[in-house]
Amino acid sequence: MKKILFSVMLLCSSSIGFAQIFNVTSTEKVNLPEGTATYISTISPQGDYLLISDQKKQGLQKFDLASSKMQTVTTAAGSSFDAQISQDGKTVVFRETQIGKDKLKRVGLKSINLATGETKTLVKPSRNLQGVAVNQSTVFAVEKGKLMKKSLSNAKTTAERPVLSIKYGQLMITRNGKTSILSPNGQQGASYLWPSVSPDGTKILYYLATKGAYTCDINGQNIKYIGSIRAPRWYNNDIVVGMNDSDNGAVVTSSEIIAATTDGKVKQTLTSNEVIAMYPTASAQSNKIAFTTPKGETYIINVK
Repeated sequence: MKKILFSVMLLCSSSIGFAQIFNVTSTEKVNLPEGTATYISTISPQGDYLLISDQKKQGLQKFDLASSKMQTVTTAAGSSFDAQISQDGKTVVFRETQIGKDKLKRVGLKSINLATGETKTLVKPSRNLQGVAVNQSTVFAVEKGKLMKKSLSNAKTTAERPVLSIKYGQLMITRNGKTSILSPNGQQGASYLWPSVSPDGTKILYYLATKGAYTCDINGQNIKYIGSIRAPRWYNNDIVVGMNDSDNGAVVTSSEIIAATTDGKVKQTLTSNEVIAMYPTASAQSNKIAFTTPKGETYIINVK
C-alpha cells in the first residue's frame, strides 16, 4: 500500500483542563495533489478518505488516503456548505445553489453514490431549505418548517431524528414534524452558529456569537459552556473538537485545535503553534481528526 502521509511533527499535546482527553500519537500532513488548496477536509466515518472543498475549485472532491487518487464528487455551486457523508461512507449529501430567471437564489438537496456516481435529487430547488441531517442511510431535511425524510438506499428510513437549523440568527429545532425556536441562551441580541446534534441524538452543540461554544440537552436545558471554541464538531457523544483562532482584523494570525468534554470541565490543545490549525472534522471510529490551514494544507491528528 502506498503511503501518502508523512509525519511532520509528534505533538506533545498540552492539557488546559484537569486531565488529558486524548493521547496524540502523531500529526501528519496529507500529500494532496499539486494545486489543491483545501478549505475544509471532512474525514470519512471509516477514516479512509477526505471529502474536500477546495479554495480554488468549485464543488467537492474525494481524496483516497490509501491510493492518493482524487475523484471529483460534484461541481455544483454551493455544494461545499455543510456537505455530509453517510455513516457507511458510501454516499455524500450536498446542497446545490441555483439562480433563477427571477434572479432569486434557490437551494436544492442531492445525494451521490461514490461508487456508482448515481445522483439523486432529494429536495427540489427551494427558497426555504433549512436544516439537513444524515442518520445512517436516511436524510432528514426541513423545508418551510416541514420535515421530509428520504432513504439513501433501498432500506427503510430510520426513526425520526431532531434536525437543527438557523433562522434569522435563532436556533431552530424540528421534531415530530414541527419546527420551533429553541435558542437555549435566549433570543434577544443572540446569533447562533454551527449547531449539530450528538451522535446518540440526546445533546446539542452550538456556538453563540461573541460568547463561545455550548452544549445542552435536546430540549434546550442543562446548558454547559465549553469555551472559546469556534466551528465545533462532535467527536463522539462525550467529546467535541473545535478551533481557537485569533486574527488582526485582516488575516488569521494563530489557531489551534481544541478538544473538550461536553460539560466544558476538561479541555486539551491538540496542535502546536507551528501551524495555524482550523476547521476540524472528526472520526471516532478511526481515531482521526482532520484540519486545514489558511495555506490550503490538510493535516490528520491520530489519537488514542
